[in-house]
Amino acid sequence: MLGYHVPDPDEAMLISGKKSGSSDEPFLVIVGHGKWVMPFFRRVTYLSLAMNEAHVEETCVTTQGIQLRVKAVIAHKVGGDKPSIISAGQRFSSEQEREMSQLTGQIFSGHLRSIVGSMTVEQIIRERDTLARQVLEASKREMGTIGLVVDSFQIQSIDDLGSGYINALAQPEIARVQREAAIAQAQADQAAAEAQQQSLRAQADYERDTTIKRATIKSETDKAQAEAAQAGPLAQATAEKAIAEQRAQLAESLALQREKELMSEVIKPSEARARAITIEAQAQGEATRIAAEAAAAHNRIALDQQLIDQLPQIVASLASGLNGANVSVVNGADGVNELLTGLLAQGGSVIKTLQHQFRDESAGGTSAEGSADGSTNGLPTH
Repeated sequence: MLGYHVPDPDEAMLISGKKSGSSDEPFLVIVGHGKWVMPFFRRVTYLSLAMNEAHVEETCVTTQGIQLRVKAVIAHKVGGDKPSIISAGQRFSSEQEREMSQLTGQIFSGHLRSIVGSMTVEQIIRERDTLARQVLEASKREMGTIGLVVDSFQIQSIDDLGSGYINALAQPEIARVQREAAIAQAQADQAAAEAQQQSLRAQADYERDTTIKRATIKSETDKAQAEAAQAGPLAQATAEKAIAEQRAQLAESLALQREKELMSEVIKPSEARARAITIEAQAQGEATRIAAEAAAAHNRIALDQQLIDQLPQIVASLASGLNGANVSVVNGADGVNELLTGLLAQGGSVIKTLQHQFRDESAGGTSAEGSADGSTNGLPTH
């Protein structure tokens, strides 16, 4: 706008012209706001407050007489207070940036030569921060006089101009560092080799365990598969064996039962009938023998005649007693033989008893008494 001027945030507006009031300031300084300026009577100039850089490359001589080339960079700007702005405005009006950098470099070069000359090469190399701080402190007053402030001073490089002094100083340290580096590298290589060997051993152990485990699992699997494959036929064979045993036991039981049935239904009745027939035949034979003996004996004719007359009755009684009798034979064929032997013995005893009885009756005349009593003279009646 015509007549109204506003400076940038990093600028100071300098208004020169008619002096107003009793102020000793050569011009009016405006920072951060605008102001009306009367045309033709006032002049407006802008002073940059931005940061600038100045580079320094200076050849210096140490207390040892060794030449060093020192490179540094300086960050500087116009101070933000009004006196600094007025001082800088009076000195850097036309070509502010070039003039400020040139003057700043000259100030720092002088102080850098002076301070490096009071130090040894070893001190400069090892205490670079001390060198920079001393140069900065020494230049601060002069920089303030011209309205400038320094934000930082950094030494970029120090060179011995080919004398080899700095390299010679560095050789022991380089050798030590290299030696320590070689030792560290050897230790690292050894540790790496040990770790690698340990890893290989662990891997071999793991592979061995894995192989053993796989073999064990395969063996168990094969065994299980074989048992599973044999389980079916084995179970079938066991079942068939059990069925065969059951069938054999059943057949044996049926055979025993059938044997018992045959024994009670066929064999025993047949044996009983055969024994009865045998006993009857033996009795008839005995009767015939007795009759023959009686006939032969002259004095026993009557007794023999009576005995002969009663023998059929005796035999019939014995036969009728055995016929249809339910005889239980305990010992099989031996039991039947014992039964028949007993019967024959009893029959013989009966016959002998009858013979003695008839002899006694014939001799004593007791037959009439026996007949009167109605008894059978000891003969069994059936």
